[in-house]
Amino acid sequence: MPKTSFSREEIQSLARLSPFELKDRFIQLAQVTQEDKPGQKDKSGVQLLNAGRGNPNWVATGPREAFYALGYFALSESRRVWTADNLGGMPERRGAGARFDAFVRQHPGLPGVELLDKCVRYGIERFGFDRDAFVHELTDSVTADNYPVPDRMLTHAEEVVRAYIADELFDGRPPGNNRLSLFATEGGTAAMCYVFDSLTKNGLLEKGDRIALMVPVFTPYIEIPELDTYEFDVVQIKADLFTEAGVREWRYPAEEVAKLEDPSVKLVCLVNPSNPPSLALSDRVAGQMRDIVATKNPNLMIVTDDVYGTFVEGFRSLAADLPRNTLLVYSYSKHYGATGWRLGVIGLHDDNVVDEMIARLPQETKDRLDKRYGTLSLEPGKIRFIDRLVADSRQVALNHTAGLSLPQQVMMVVFSLFAMVDEGRAYKHKVRAIVRQRLDLLLEGARMRIADDPGRAAYYVELDLLAEAERVHGKDFAAFLKKEYEPVDALFRLAEQTHVVLLNGGGFDGPEWSVRVSLANLDDLDYLKIGHHLRAIFNDYAAEWQASTA
Repeated sequence: MPKTSFSREEIQSLARLSPFELKDRFIQLAQVTQEDKPGQKDKSGVQLLNAGRGNPNWVATGPREAFYALGYFALSESRRVWTADNLGGMPERRGAGARFDAFVRQHPGLPGVELLDKCVRYGIERFGFDRDAFVHELTDSVTADNYPVPDRMLTHAEEVVRAYIADELFDGRPPGNNRLSLFATEGGTAAMCYVFDSLTKNGLLEKGDRIALMVPVFTPYIEIPELDTYEFDVVQIKADLFTEAGVREWRYPAEEVAKLEDPSVKLVCLVNPSNPPSLALSDRVAGQMRDIVATKNPNLMIVTDDVYGTFVEGFRSLAADLPRNTLLVYSYSKHYGATGWRLGVIGLHDDNVVDEMIARLPQETKDRLDKRYGTLSLEPGKIRFIDRLVADSRQVALNHTAGLSLPQQVMMVVFSLFAMVDEGRAYKHKVRAIVRQRLDLLLEGARMRIADDPGRAAYYVELDLLAEAERVHGKDFAAFLKKEYEPVDALFRLAEQTHVVLLNGGGFDGPEWSVRVSLANLDDLDYLKIGHHLRAIFNDYAAEWQASTA
């Protein structure tokens, strides 16, 4: 393959963009080269393959059918109260359970009704819900005829999602009697924004404070601290271990994690399993962090984003191991193919250091916060941080209309209950198998090696091209690449010559010569093709190097 048509200076300039902005340039480049040959594919028969964004190409159909069946029941409940052309009333609570049973019997062929009935029955049996109260919350909420009450999260919904998190993210072992309180948010992205905003508003983080990032990491965790709102002093905890020469382990050395011992580090953020390496935090590192909190940095606040946890067997979140110090962020988007639903939660255990630190703030800061939240309570100092998050999400003044839309909360409940029954467990094993099959095909095509790791989620993979260069051809070849080319040169070649779009790992604060491949959003055999193209470009570099040394 020829070199890219972009000059080194142009590549250097574009490489300063966020990986997701650079991805859009790659897409444009790939589309332009396709348009040069209208009505046909390029010589290799390859069409645009965008493995840059992690939007899954699977959809959980069963729980969606159950949700839509619930909608039909809810409308029958509305029409029962008030019947007129296109006009109904608010569903009634009394007798709702019996009417739901009758609806199920009367509509045996309605898609989703059998699974909906199974989920509702399971919810009542597991949690001991009052049948009328639970069914009414579901029907009234899917109708969306009321404001969210409670605003942080609906009562039954919170209990169901709390159990889902305990099952899927805490390995079925929640921490003792320390209850997890939840705030339902507009996806994990909103959760991230709310957490940073409220920690700052409440004086727990101030402009210029020192925080830590466990890198590589999802780019917003890199870019938010750099905003002029925060300008945090960022310490990087780097996953830079190798299993052997040229094969990255993507694990954190003990000396890197030890940076958290410094009490000036007020907060550490991580994605677990990681993005892009897609590995769950090891027991060794989790244990080291527990020791640090117990001995050196007891007030360390931890934000863990566990969106990919369901892709790892036996996954256990830091929120379970360090419940007093950890704010949990979770989104349903990836597991259920539901990025457009915007379903997320923030979790904080009731016994936590965040509330303790608020109670110990200087009196001047307490007075400021009492004024900020004074319209919400006669004792604003007693408002918990999880509830301050809710108020701050609506500029406090609109706290009375805060809360995630009720149909979204119902969808969370249905997804969660689905995960607890046989159909949901079978679905989980299917989606795990999908990404692992794609990973195998990618590696087969690229003829590259990665570490064998039981904590691998395989939702993404990060491949270090420079390490691969050293593994295959030695240090001289790696030095040649560093001298002659920019780290993202391979991505420009891929987009321009093969219409393949990947992301640059350096944009995630990973190795500059690494690339991120999403294993979620293309057909299986597309990953074999991507692997072949990646290896072909790698071989082109090797041929250039060999020619230069002849």
